[in-house]
Amino acid sequence: MVRSAARPSKVLRLLAEKYPTKEIVYEQLIYLQSRLALPKGIEHFLSDLHGEYESFFHILNNCSGVIREKVEYVFGTRMTRAEQAEFCTLIYYPKEKIEQMRETRRATPAWYRANLERLLALAKLMSFKYPASKVSGFIPARYASVIVELMTTRPEADAAQMAYWQRLLSAIVQIDAGADFIEAFAVLIKRLAVDRLHIVGDFFDRGHRPDAILDSLMEHPNVDIEWGNHDLLWMGAALGSEACIATVVRNSLRYGNTDVLERGYGISMRPLTTFAAHLYPDERPIRAAERAITMMLFKLEGALIARNPDFQMDGRRLLHCIDYRSSCAVLPGGRRCELEHAYFPTIEEGSDPYVLTEGEQAILAELRTAFTESSALRRHVDYLYQKGSLYNCANGNLLFHGCVPLHADGSLREIVFGGKAYRGRAWFDFCERMAREAQLYGEEPALDFLYFLWCGRLSPASGREMKTFERALLSDASTWKEPADPYFRLIDTEETCRMVLEEFGMDGARGHIINGHVPVKVKKGESPVKAGGRAIVIDGGFCRAYHTKTGIAGYTLISNSRGLRLLQHQKVANVREALRGSGDIESVAETVELQARHGTVGDTDEGRAMKEEITDLYNLLLAYQNGMLKPKE
Repeated sequence: MVRSAARPSKVLRLLAEKYPTKEIVYEQLIYLQSRLALPKGIEHFLSDLHGEYESFFHILNNCSGVIREKVEYVFGTRMTRAEQAEFCTLIYYPKEKIEQMRETRRATPAWYRANLERLLALAKLMSFKYPASKVSGFIPARYASVIVELMTTRPEADAAQMAYWQRLLSAIVQIDAGADFIEAFAVLIKRLAVDRLHIVGDFFDRGHRPDAILDSLMEHPNVDIEWGNHDLLWMGAALGSEACIATVVRNSLRYGNTDVLERGYGISMRPLTTFAAHLYPDERPIRAAERAITMMLFKLEGALIARNPDFQMDGRRLLHCIDYRSSCAVLPGGRRCELEHAYFPTIEEGSDPYVLTEGEQAILAELRTAFTESSALRRHVDYLYQKGSLYNCANGNLLFHGCVPLHADGSLREIVFGGKAYRGRAWFDFCERMAREAQLYGEEPALDFLYFLWCGRLSPASGREMKTFERALLSDASTWKEPADPYFRLIDTEETCRMVLEEFGMDGARGHIINGHVPVKVKKGESPVKAGGRAIVIDGGFCRAYHTKTGIAGYTLISNSRGLRLLQHQKVANVREALRGSGDIESVAETVELQARHGTVGDTDEGRAMKEEITDLYNLLLAYQNGMLKPKE
């Protein structure tokens, strides 16, 4: 029995309001104590989705291969491989698969009945890790009563239960509700397969449908997000930062995915392309628009850096280094580099190169209005703020997208901002506070800070010195090299990983750092598992543009009751491939960590909170028993 140390009467009275009778306390104590013994929920970690909706959608639907494994486990001796694959496709894409079966006249009553029985058997097996109350919460509400009845009926027990179970299934098919119940079971199975989903940054840029990814995630019951630098950039654009807006537009033009802006978020590129066509009549419209917005960006960025010396980003402020007469740029240190082109119609020689022309100001004003008034973009950014943070400590894992700024010797780098010094976790906390102030108040310093978080060398979401000016204007590729924080090199050492974990209050000997941000070049022999498993980099290149560099199609890290498993996706099917030939993910599994015993809910953060609640409830029960508080009758 927990010791009955006197707790403040105010705390006990508050507990008594929530648990007013001894019977309610008994019920909650029994429930919590038993929950602690259940296996821990399955967590999936994904990173750097970069708008690749089709790949993400398939991985979300097949739960990174977990459903296929469960189907094989349950039906391995009763179904052929082809039948298992077709059944999996039904779970992944029930609407589409049922429509296909109807078109081929194979959606018979017997087909519906057989698949409902299979879905029920699979759902029962997968539900054993959860308390009944949680399982019922996973079922779509419209079908909950019937599915709960099916899940709790025991046809193997006696003839009456068997008859009842058969009648339930027959009635569903008879009233032509088979399709609806198959879809409901598919939702239930997917929710049972993944208890919690962690997205370690970067929804935006490169791929064509980050908006669809976010729409899908908003329907998932348990998600957390660790902001990536691309996410922070779009957050800044949605809140009205002109430097962020110019960068988002430039990136969309460079990656050829302006549909994200125009169709996804209703932000028209027409004013910019019309303006650019007058400035660069000999260029293709997209290229002209890119050149025009790039010059606006360099001006906006230069002014932003000048008013924020604490960002330490002077190396990116280079417009004034252009020698227009010699068509060269004289970089800091005196190095002369030839310009890729020397036509700058929006800069007058001898004037301040960072001043926007009236035409540029008008275009930016239109773009700012379009970004800040896009209801779809605001809805997604609000979701990123609601579910997101710069870092997360979850069940022994430290999640963040980029890096912890370090010195070359591995010590935490001290960063001075506003006259105060920060390092490690304190720097992350300060950066997140500034990001949230941008949403709360929309004032220039916080909006500027979001731009810094996107591309600053000292930003924990970036950690490298981007060479946008050099890549856009200089022909010498040697100037394009982007220096990075020592963290990205030192993460290979266990000493560094332990130090970082302990800085964030984690167990340095048993915890794990989970990063994204830097694609792992598997084809060159790089490994995502660093420092003996203390760090795992899960940016495997979901974005198709990275497939040639990484040699794979992304990673999913899975944490279950037995430990950590990393799935290296060789190929990810899409909806069409799945329906045409029951295509699926082709993955290679690697066990990162295998525990000696099955982990339970009691080993998790949720379990620790439950134990604290159990202690409080025992104290309340003692207060009821010794008369300190009177329970309600």
